[in-house]
Amino acid sequence: MKKVLLTTTALMMLGGVATAGSSSMSGSISLTYGAWGSGTTAGGADTWTSEADLDVSASSDSGSISKSGTLEIDEGNTAAGPVSIGIGTMTLTYDSNGIGGLAVDTDADGEADDYGDYSVSYTAGSLSATYVGEEGSDDSSVSISYTAGSLTLGIEAVDETEVGDDGETTTMSASYTTGPYTVSVSADDADPQTWDASVAMVSGDITTTIAADEAEVMSVAIAYAAGDMTASASQEFNEGDGTTFGLGYTSGAMTFGAAYDSGNSGFGDEAELVVNATYTDGDVTVSGQANSQDELEVAVSFSF
Repeated sequence: MKKVLLTTTALMMLGGVATAGSSSMSGSISLTYGAWGSGTTAGGADTWTSEADLDVSASSDSGSISKSGTLEIDEGNTAAGPVSIGIGTMTLTYDSNGIGGLAVDTDADGEADDYGDYSVSYTAGSLSATYVGEEGSDDSSVSISYTAGSLTLGIEAVDETEVGDDGETTTMSASYTTGPYTVSVSADDADPQTWDASVAMVSGDITTTIAADEAEVMSVAIAYAAGDMTASASQEFNEGDGTTFGLGYTSGAMTFGAAYDSGNSGFGDEAELVVNATYTDGDVTVSGQANSQDELEVAVSFSF
């Protein structure tokens, strides 16, 4: 109760002070029943779960230096969200264990979690560069991208020697678009080395992609999008036999989706088959999802 009163008082004071910047509040409240796993971890027994989240955001760009930050409040914790400082085309962002570029499976669920603490990004015309670091170690990543017309070149050097488990890896990539075709290639210096190559062709509402990788797995994928419907399918050949398909349909306030991946054997979104449906009535959203692992989850939520 004391925390709520302090937070309310701070918000009232914020609303009564004239500032050169701007502030806003957004949040959501949800009630969920069921169990939904993640990666290799099952959801367990069906339970009721309620969540309430409130984000207070503020920013200032009245001078040559801009700054923004967020206060994140939920039912279990109050913490500072991302804080960014910008000067020209350079931006410094701090968000403890919340910045991508460095990732590790910290809870053994088969899902990688970001653990970058800060980043520095810079843009100069067609050239962009980003550095990500972690406070407690020397782990870091550097990525550089350059675009010239239809050609995009990229290089990323990642050092996850201390916290991560991938060591030092450098990956180079390139993509080129000409007419309806896009050719993409990437390769790294890992041991064993990995590489990927693909050619995508757009014809009306259909995109066809042919791809191959270092494991001599070839695949053909087709994606379709028109009006309220989307559909996709892919099949692996040669050294692979994976099959995927997906379907999405929207009709007014109702949205339906289904996804199948023969290579998935996990829980939650990583199950072999996942179906979901969403209905929106004003500010309230009712959603449900189920998978081939007999997991089911139903939620009612609204955002403000």
